This record gives sequence, C-alpha cells and structure tokens, in this order.
Amino acid sequence: MSVQWNELIARDASALRASEIRDLLKVAERPDVISFAGGVPDPDLFPVDAFRDIYGGMMACDAQARRSLQYSVSEGLPALRQWIVDDLADQGAMRDIDNILITNGAQQGLDILARLLLEEGRNLIVEKPSYLGAMQAFSTRLPNYVGVDAEDEGPVLSQLEDAFAKGARVAYVAPDFQNPTGRSWSIARRKAVLELARRYGAVLLEDAAYSKLSYNGAESLPSLLSLDAEGADPAMGNVIQLGTFSKTLAPALRIGWVCAPRPVIDKLVLMMQAGNLHVSTVNQEAALHAARKLFPGHLEKLRVSYRAKRDVMLQTLTDMMPDGVSWTRPEGGMFVWLTLPAHIDARQLLEEALEDVKVAFVPGQAFFTDGSGANTARLSFSTEKVDRIKDGITRLADLIRRKDNQ
Repeated sequence: MSVQWNELIARDASALRASEIRDLLKVAERPDVISFAGGVPDPDLFPVDAFRDIYGGMMACDAQARRSLQYSVSEGLPALRQWIVDDLADQGAMRDIDNILITNGAQQGLDILARLLLEEGRNLIVEKPSYLGAMQAFSTRLPNYVGVDAEDEGPVLSQLEDAFAKGARVAYVAPDFQNPTGRSWSIARRKAVLELARRYGAVLLEDAAYSKLSYNGAESLPSLLSLDAEGADPAMGNVIQLGTFSKTLAPALRIGWVCAPRPVIDKLVLMMQAGNLHVSTVNQEAALHAARKLFPGHLEKLRVSYRAKRDVMLQTLTDMMPDGVSWTRPEGGMFVWLTLPAHIDARQLLEEALEDVKVAFVPGQAFFTDGSGANTARLSFSTEKVDRIKDGITRLADLIRRKDNQ
C-alpha cells in the first residue's frame, strides 16, 4: 500500500503556499527581462574584497579557525550580541546582551516568534499590505489575520485600536521603508501606536530589516524599540525588534537577530536548541569582523547607490505614467508601491509585461491577507542599472497606457 502523504502532512504544514515572488524570480532572471521583482540587495555592492580578507584571515590562524568551525552557544556569539547592543544604544535603544538572540536571518526570527506567540484562531494584526515572507511564517500557526489599512503616516489608528479592543494582542509592523510599499511612519504615528500597545498590553513585532537604508542618514526617525522606554528594563517592554545584516552586508551570511524582553529570549533560546542549535559560528564571526571594519562607510555607499536608483525610478514614473496611476515616494529602502486604475489587474498586467515589453514586477495582491489589492504592484529598484530602470518604467507605462485605452 502506498503512503497517503496528504493524510500524514500536519495541518500547519499544509497551510504553506509557494511564494509568488520566488516563482517569479526564475523568470525575472532572464537577461532580456528588466526586473523590478526581486527585493534583494544589489550584488555589485557586496563587500567581496573585505569578506575575502576576513574569511582568509580567520582560516589562516589555526586557533581562530578551530573556534570558528566549532559549535557555539544558542544565544549567539557574545561579542556579536554586544556589537548589536552598542549599535542599538547609538540609536537610543538601551538594552543589554541578554535581550539579544542571533538567528538564521530575520526570517528565522519571524518563524520562531510565530511559534512562540501564535496559535490557531489567535488574532494577529498586520498592515494592509504587509511583507509576504512574514505572512508565510505566521500562516503555519493558522492565526486569524486582522488587517489594518495603512496611510502615508502609518496604520489607521482607529482600526488598530478597534483590533486591540476586540482582543488582538500581537501586531506585526514595519515602520521604516516597509516591504512592499516603501512607506515610513511619522514620529507622531509611532508614538501613538506604541501608546495603544501599552494601553492594551499588546506586543509590537517591529521588522527593522531596512532601517539602516535611510536616505536621510542621521535624520532617520527613532524605532519603536528606542521609543519603548519600558524596554530599558531587560525583562519588560512592548516591542520585539527583528534585525538583519542581509540588506547591509550580504544575505548569504544568514545573520539576523531578535531583540526582546528577557522572558521572551529565554523561551526562544530553548526553541533554537530544539531546532538548529545555533547559527553558523564562522558566519557570525565574519559578520562581526565586517560590521566593525565597514560600518558606517559601507552604509553610506549603499544609501548613495539606492538613492540614485530611487530618484531615476520616481522621475520616470512622473514623466511617463498616465493619469490614474499613483505611487509611493520612499525615503529609504528598496521599494516603490504602484496603484493602478481599478479596472487593471496587476497579475494579468504582469503576464503581458513579461511577454510584450520584457518587464517584471510583483503583483500586489500577494501582500494582502484578504485577497484585495488586485490593482497594485511592488517595484524594486535595488538591482537594475539606472538606464534600465528608466527604460523599464517607460516600457511599463506604455503598456499601462495601452490597457487603459482598451
């Protein structure tokens, strides 16, 4: 008798769905396609020479090499955690080393937090739209999604308070250069959201993956973590922040972290021990060496490059897009959010764009838990050259104009 796999697969695993973006990237990698699809760093900006020296230096010393290739503690290397604590302090968030857990990218942080805080039927607040990768991690826990509309200033406060009042106690948010919209919350909205979380005893999961890619540099707004004064007590606070080196050093390091109250970290450490034991020791060492050696100069290099690409995309959108199309104007990160006329379906538009004008983007509906957003799209400007950005937006605008006239 053959194995009946559908009967054996657990219910939470059955909730997993293929990523629309991952499938799309296979097509978008064709050299003849101008791709605004992948929300990934520009590989031309990877500090390859620095990593060649760092890894080589680590292996050149026998004692260092043996330490770097050995098992390590589940919490993460103390020196790396201390670097993160010091960096957070520079941003106004006073925490200590016991508030930090190193994870296999921020994605693992999302996964273990989902397993810690969510269960079937529990209300989970997400912005509309929200990061697809987070929703994939959350969906395995079968939560009840409560979508809150987003304005340019941040989430609609009346909807957020209504969700808290009806019992939701966990909210996933991205106040800085959100994936997928590129929006950032105002300082007033940050304070108001934190105040609501305190009033209702709720947890804010703050995704800070893009926070260091602010085009305003030192003028970037304070994080929710830094505004959460109660978090100065290592055992308290309403904010759990997820950070990563994927957008600032290299994704393949798979070095992220969770900053959370100590009772949360204690439980997450046990989950790490039961899962992958700890994150790669050698990559933690490499990330620490790179951060010490390259920051802040490398961050400015990233900002200058991405800012120039953002400017070209926004200017070409202004020059070429027909009436009825609108878009966000991000002050950092990698994304512009496009809103099309209501009668244009972005999934259908993508099929035509790939076939007719060789342009790829991500249809926005994938970022909504309720299936809305059919007339929206995410455009990433991070990996294409400026001349191809201009060409690609011009092609896309021509296609939209033709569809609008049909």
